[in-house]
Amino acid sequence: MREVRIKDTMSGELLTLPVEGEIGIYACGPTVYSRIHIGNARPFVVFSLLARFLKSEGYPAKLAINVTDVNDKIYTAAAERGIPSSELAAEMTAAYFEDTGRLGLGRPDAEPLATETIGPIVDLIATLVDEGHAYESGGDVYFSVRSFDAYGKLSHRPTEEMEQGEGDDAGSLKRDPLDFALWKTKKEGEDTAWDSPWGPGRPGWHIECSAMAEAELGQPFTIHGGGSDLVFPHHENEIAQSEAARGKELARIWMHNGMIETGSEKMSKSIGNIFQLSEAIDRFGAEAVVAYLISGHYRQPLAFGEGPLEQAVAGNERLRNFLRENPPGDEAGTEAAAAADRFRDALADDFNTPRAMREAFDLVRAANQRPDEPALTGAGTALAGMLDLVGLGSLAERGEEGPDAAALELLAARNQARESKDWGRADEIRDQLAELGWEVRDGAEGARLVPRD
Repeated sequence: MREVRIKDTMSGELLTLPVEGEIGIYACGPTVYSRIHIGNARPFVVFSLLARFLKSEGYPAKLAINVTDVNDKIYTAAAERGIPSSELAAEMTAAYFEDTGRLGLGRPDAEPLATETIGPIVDLIATLVDEGHAYESGGDVYFSVRSFDAYGKLSHRPTEEMEQGEGDDAGSLKRDPLDFALWKTKKEGEDTAWDSPWGPGRPGWHIECSAMAEAELGQPFTIHGGGSDLVFPHHENEIAQSEAARGKELARIWMHNGMIETGSEKMSKSIGNIFQLSEAIDRFGAEAVVAYLISGHYRQPLAFGEGPLEQAVAGNERLRNFLRENPPGDEAGTEAAAAADRFRDALADDFNTPRAMREAFDLVRAANQRPDEPALTGAGTALAGMLDLVGLGSLAERGEEGPDAAALELLAARNQARESKDWGRADEIRDQLAELGWEVRDGAEGARLVPRD
């Protein structure tokens, strides 16, 4: 079992994971008012792979990624489509499971829904009211920020910069502008509500995660994760309400991934510069999406574009071709085994996936340059094990047989349909190829066929 260290956002220090007891990991999942974009997929990939690595090292890790299926944005999006909010939430939750499932990383150990955690949410709010940390106003319930002396310890923001962003409609009900909503009374046009001691309504966003995290992992748990855009106010508010209610810390380590950026802006549904995960998988393949999302250190922003995704495709092809020529089977020689150890060391050092992948490519280069070196025997075996840790194990599972004449003929017909801008026909042919076991990937050098996952 390696010593694993993670950079803690709160302290700014590298903290070592405990070697005894469950390693509970909670990562904030999506608000399901539309299909997720590739930026939403980054925390899913990062924390799924972190949990996979920890389990491979012998740590008893449990990963929980929630689904926020009741929220203002869901009400608004459902009204625009003229359907019930519960119908939209169910539809987009199913789409989220489908899209992330296509990545081939398996599912988290727990995926709680906010709508299935209403009881614990109400109980947690009631505790805060009873302890004097929250108050009812006009059917809403607000957390009193100034009742929690440690507020701001995660984001390190001065008080005057702690705007909650809840809108002017809540301002007249709050005792202090800093306060934030725990429970919101049912408003005109909202078609879903739950009973509570303060009247019918629904939970605020922040309290949902506090309740779901505690229900799945207890308190405190080891790692709380999510995108860096959640540090304030979401995670700051989670800390305040959970620690005020329970009198103990919420999480021991706060781990935040950087944003996917287009130009100088983060990818955001509200901005409109999104690229859906399903679209990325359709165009470049699940393996390329995973390789792209781990190509930079998780804490750093990651530039988005066709170029980086094409680079991921090319890198994967290089690894796949090496594994075809050097299939797993032989025991790894000393140099190959040492590369695998360095790969794991990189993941143990603040989950440094780009450093780990450099070890993988360096092993391929060395084995190609010195194919008769005894120390590099079993390089394919070592490489396959390395790639499996970062969700790319399927690169070792491809057969060597290429597409047959019928598949190539269909691909040519699809190319002709696209040149004629007959998109419907092109999609029909793509589906026919899928039935034959082939996935079409469009790139700078044209379309090609690869075996479907």
